[in-house]
Amino acid sequence: MTHREYVLKAISHEQTDRIPYTLGFEGGTEEELDQYYGSPTWRNKVQQFIRGIGGIDTVVERRVDNSFAIDAFGSLWRVDVGANHLEKPAIAGTPSFDGVQWPKSDDFPMKLDDDILACTGPDARQASIIYMPWGLFEQSWRIRGFQNVMMDCVTDVDFYEELLDRLTELYLAHVQRCRSIPADAIMFMDDWGDQRGVILGPERWRKYLKPRWARLYAAVHDQGKLVISHCCGSFSDILPDIIEIGLDVIESVQPEPRGMDPFELKLRFGSEITFWGCLGSQSTIPFGTPDEIRARVEELCRVMGRGGGYILAPAKYIQPGTPASNSAAVVEAFARNNL
Repeated sequence: MTHREYVLKAISHEQTDRIPYTLGFEGGTEEELDQYYGSPTWRNKVQQFIRGIGGIDTVVERRVDNSFAIDAFGSLWRVDVGANHLEKPAIAGTPSFDGVQWPKSDDFPMKLDDDILACTGPDARQASIIYMPWGLFEQSWRIRGFQNVMMDCVTDVDFYEELLDRLTELYLAHVQRCRSIPADAIMFMDDWGDQRGVILGPERWRKYLKPRWARLYAAVHDQGKLVISHCCGSFSDILPDIIEIGLDVIESVQPEPRGMDPFELKLRFGSEITFWGCLGSQSTIPFGTPDEIRARVEELCRVMGRGGGYILAPAKYIQPGTPASNSAAVVEAFARNNL
């Protein structure tokens, strides 16, 4: 079978002889492994079962100078002090759309691989994904500021619902632009959780986000594509709701936050959704021993992969500061479990 077929069978909850996986690296960790192994030939061990073929730039930042950028909604961002530092939200102060120049979907460029026809469709060797980052909740606080959004959802409900409705219509237009692209899935990204639980709280998530994401998931399914969503943190309180509105795959699945033990999630929900991730990037990878990493990967493949419904991956890309011996243990454990 091709890598694509393994992924699609996993999502269809079919047992296979190999567990599909993805493995990414950040901040020079690949180069550290080059030094650890003495050459870059170790990279030949890494097989990617899923390929991102591009997506829609949902923020479109325009540099003002070396320190600042403005996004498509009008929020001002510092770009010289680290990632995602909001200097001034587009709608600061009074919650109102007066004078706001709301963007259209065509204002957000779609960037796709040049060889898209070769890496999509039934003959492709890898499963193909269109990325759509910065989902409804994240985009709402990018426009209003995080503290303002947390107040709006309590004190200015009509405004916050209109903001989410505008964003939903915009993202539905984004999805429509993907209709002719023969990808296997669209992947959204919206961090609903922190280490403790759902940031808005389960009830407000159900009120504000659930019905709007249901519309987006249905629009993707209407194209014959799968729906994948990235979410950090703890989302176990709303997992039944996420399944109810049609999510096919949930990605990251950090095992460290409250209620996120992957084996418990598999036991309760493994027949209804596919889990992608589960190898601890705050625990096992940076702080375990190489033997502990290998044992954990084997356990994840054996337990999470039972009956399909699992794609093996670190919850986050291999992070800077990870001991090279631990990074190597991840590479070798992933390769060994896919021989």
